[in-house]
Amino acid sequence: MRQRIIVCPLIENQGEYLLCKMADDRGVFPGQWALSGGGMEPGETMEQALRREITEELGDRLVISQVTPWAFRDDVRIKTYADGSQEEIYMIYLIFDCVAANRDIVLNEEFQDHAWVKPDAFPHYDLNVATRATLTQKGLL
Repeated sequence: MRQRIIVCPLIENQGEYLLCKMADDRGVFPGQWALSGGGMEPGETMEQALRREITEELGDRLVISQVTPWAFRDDVRIKTYADGSQEEIYMIYLIFDCVAANRDIVLNEEFQDHAWVKPDAFPHYDLNVATRATLTQKGLL
């Protein structure tokens, strides 16, 4: 089983948190709402990987003004690729508190929608289990 270290930003702006709806046909949690993030590449620091993932998935206009390492967790997930193939992966999540200076989002193909959400509205979203665990651990859900 392959192992991946995943950097995961919990992005806040004016009391609301960014959720992204995964594409229906790919990813670890197809069609569900999630936090953005992705795997570290060789030679990257945690923060370099985090900022690269934010830029790749959310566009280069989103300004992250503060990054604070917060928590970590692990689990095993099945990832579905665009071609329909699947892979079991041992995932180590490094979770960061992030503050955004703006809300300028341009999603890549991994996501089909996004929303800035107040914590009391989280129960209205079909959150994946990893996002639900993170928000619960943070005391937001």
